Amino acid sequence: MDNVLDIFKEITSIPRCSGTYQPFMNYVKDFSAKYGFECHIDNYNNILCKKKDSKANLCLQNHYDIVCLVDNCIPEIIEESDYLKANNSTLGADNGIGCSYMLSLISQNYDLEYLFTSDEEIGLIGANNLELKLQSEYMLNIDSEEEGEICIGCAGGIDIFGKNNSKTIIENKENYELYKVEISKLPGGHSGVDIHLNVPNGIKLIAQTIKENDALLLDINGGERINSIPVNVEAIIACKSYPSKISHENICITKIDTKSEHLNIWNSDIIDFIYTFSNGVRAFDKDLNVVLNSINLAKINTTVDSIDIELSARSMTNEGLSLIKKETIALLHHFGFEVTTNGKYSAWKPDINEFTNNILDIYKKYDKNASLEAIHAGLECAIFKKKFPNMKIASIGPNIFNPHSNRERVEIKSVERLSKIVKEIVDTF
Repeated sequence: MDNVLDIFKEITSIPRCSGTYQPFMNYVKDFSAKYGFECHIDNYNNILCKKKDSKANLCLQNHYDIVCLVDNCIPEIIEESDYLKANNSTLGADNGIGCSYMLSLISQNYDLEYLFTSDEEIGLIGANNLELKLQSEYMLNIDSEEEGEICIGCAGGIDIFGKNNSKTIIENKENYELYKVEISKLPGGHSGVDIHLNVPNGIKLIAQTIKENDALLLDINGGERINSIPVNVEAIIACKSYPSKISHENICITKIDTKSEHLNIWNSDIIDFIYTFSNGVRAFDKDLNVVLNSINLAKINTTVDSIDIELSARSMTNEGLSLIKKETIALLHHFGFEVTTNGKYSAWKPDINEFTNNILDIYKKYDKNASLEAIHAGLECAIFKKKFPNMKIASIGPNIFNPHSNRERVEIKSVERLSKIVKEIVDTF
């Protein structure tokens, strides 16, 4: 599988931001046809490649969409100190690398089922709505991001949306002055696997500055994706004097030289909610050494009629997910928000079986410290386990650091090491 990295570099030039399908579908159809594979595509842009009279008992599965912090971004790959990264954007190793393993095996004529799913990064939409039929008894997902870990369980998740339309026009009798408050260049990161690292949340920090300076809110926008820790946020505020209480060194405040006789302000409940909201880890499972429950305030936007916020909640148990959902909805209602939810997916309860044990035995030939693990991130495996309850599923992957951020990078040697493991797994099954 010496061509994995070459294929990855090739598909990185193909537009694959969530919501963009046709360019990659065309590529996969042409690539597969060259090696005698059929491609089936359903109404949700999922792609299944297999031989006409396939006897496959193993399905390889990965999503093909990537997180783009800027719409329509095509990453520019940079090789630096044994890593591939991108020039000021996400790299798309999550999950272009997994797709590249699959395409490499197609080029080697392996009789497997190859399932490329759509829109994982915006709610696991392709997996949730899969219309394609699978015949395999086993599934290997290659969307994990830490070499040596064989994932056999993951968190469930739900997206929560709040809308607050409490706006008032007041007379500026107290001579409030206007200021632009901005924050940027924060580390960012994945709201699941990085949530325990205390990565600063730009929305929380802006709200802290507004609250502690007794400022009024006129406008606020920030956050990149619902599954990312927000990096860039800006707000327009009104304050009686220069806001001197700064919550983070990256905050920049600029005075707006405009006098306004009236101010169109939002209800203080909005900032009060953000300021008091417990963002991040809610519970930790010491036995699994993994975050048990978490929630991330990911995005906020001002429209003509409302301020809209987006949150992403995760739990390693379905009961925990239900509770954090109910608590958050109740809290949002208390602060005057209308609430809707979407994108729910179940937790994948850790499952040890003959498939996972065989993978562990193979992995230990290359890494004696390999282990079975569960992760605090959403994997499509949870959905497939629910759709195909008798299917045996595991997830592996190379070392990918800081996905969903412009610091994303993948270790070249890790990709190469994992190639040998993947090849032995498919030879075995």
